[in-house]
Amino acid sequence: MNASLFGARNVRVGPAAGARPYAVTLLATVLAALTPVVASCAESATPIPAPVVDEAVAPTHASETAVLAGGCFWGVQKVFQHVKGVQRAVSGYAGGAQSTAEYETVSTGRTGHAESVQITFDPSVVSYGTILRIFFSVAHDPTQIDRQGPDFGTQYRSEIFTLNDEQKRIAEGYVRQLDQAGVFGRKIATRIDPLQGFYSAEAYHQDFATLHPDNSYIAHYDLPKVRSLEQLYPEHYRTDPVLVSAAGAGTNASTMR
Repeated sequence: MNASLFGARNVRVGPAAGARPYAVTLLATVLAALTPVVASCAESATPIPAPVVDEAVAPTHASETAVLAGGCFWGVQKVFQHVKGVQRAVSGYAGGAQSTAEYETVSTGRTGHAESVQITFDPSVVSYGTILRIFFSVAHDPTQIDRQGPDFGTQYRSEIFTLNDEQKRIAEGYVRQLDQAGVFGRKIATRIDPLQGFYSAEAYHQDFATLHPDNSYIAHYDLPKVRSLEQLYPEHYRTDPVLVSAAGAGTNASTMR
């Protein structure tokens, strides 16, 4: 169940509408009343230290990939599209089988998939550790289990899908560092697992936050994240997002390790 006073993120009627329908219900009102403000994606970002363990700065321009799950992929994609050095950020699904990598099926919470974002970046401009720093401090709340803000279900879990041993070492070291420092006041719930496959989401999900800035869900939960990115990390912020549509990316493609 995905409900919020600021617009429930619900199952779409059809891609032609360009968005899923939004509704305010009595149950949503009750849930919103019971949900602390600090649990919403509209909360202020948490300043955190840089990772002690990180990859070496690449001497020349190159490409590296990170796959992260942090709740609704609209907002996570939007954040990383505004990060300098990011070449592409694609919404999709990871953690389950290719045969179930489809929005309505993933929304049942029974596929093993998490809504995820595949981030291609230049490690000579932004490191993997910095990508994780933005992920933990701006893109989502890593202390929440199987939810983010108003969205509930295993598909909204916090997870880092690693592509190699170095990413695993950096991610595990950073989680230990942040937990030991107690920066969030609660233990980090983010899972760290090897990537088995990433499957691009449907076309109407790509660049959703940029294309629909007046959508109530986007305005309340996602756009504040971009403002936090600019405020906390001005050196990494880019004004113009790098869009999937501009790159002419296909949809429903799969990327395996």
